[in-house]
Amino acid sequence: MGVVVVSGAQLMCPFGASPAVLNASSQATCLGCSKPVATITDVSPGTNITTFGMCSSMANPQVASATAAAMGVLTPQPCTVVPLGTWTTSSPSIIVGGKPVLTADGCLMCSMGMGKITITSPGQTKIITG
Repeated sequence: MGVVVVSGAQLMCPFGASPAVLNASSQATCLGCSKPVATITDVSPGTNITTFGMCSSMANPQVASATAAAMGVLTPQPCTVVPLGTWTTSSPSIIVGGKPVLTADGCLMCSMGMGKITITSPGQTKIITG
């Protein structure tokens, strides 16, 4: 299987200026290291995924506009996470509350800046075996 992601996991976007934190809220009955286990549906901006600070993706309309106004000088703008679907993972076989558990290899696309959000620290290190 893989390392299960729990609340407090660290996330990174290649266009973000700083890491974000994942807060699992899709279920509260299954814990890992005394923290709620995340599922692939934990994607709500603000609730589940904090901001990555400033966004530097030219695919983000705000960044493109600010950069154009600055005569082509890249001008990062505040990050607005807009998840494109749910998390994808290679180990969707563990189900909690009717939803697949999120594992450390998971990724999520942001439709605002087209960044691939990845998990840099799952929040715990225990390995779940099937």
